[in-house]
Amino acid sequence: GEGAARAMRLALEDSGVLPEEVDYINAHGTSTPLNDRTETLAIKKVFGDRAYKIKISSTKSMVGHLLGAAGAIEAAATVLSIYHGIVHPTINLEEPDPECDLDYTPWKACPLEIRNALSNSFGFGGHNGTLVFGKYQG
Repeated sequence: GEGAARAMRLALEDSGVLPEEVDYINAHGTSTPLNDRTETLAIKKVFGDRAYKIKISSTKSMVGHLLGAAGAIEAAATVLSIYHGIVHPTINLEEPDPECDLDYTPWKACPLEIRNALSNSFGFGGHNGTLVFGKYQG
């Protein structure tokens, strides 16, 4: 999870957003044991104990893996989550891996005032990207 953690850290650094200012993460979330454990570990590395207070969900749970379009769709879903103040659920999460012990928002959307959010896209060979979005303060 070092590459995923590095992507999140660099995105936060570039944006000027502190880890404690992140309320939501739209996970890469492919629902594969290796990927989900790795992403969970990376989130814990970046956010420490705060990782347990951040709402996380996976757009892929509802739309599948859209390959080259996945990052764009997930970014749009993240922006809409901020705008509407709601975290979409991770559907079909029936038996969470014990190593994936963060709040993955299973089955049901929940209201949340989101100041800042991350959208993660991680690929084979270390092609990792994280976008940081914030609520408009104007």
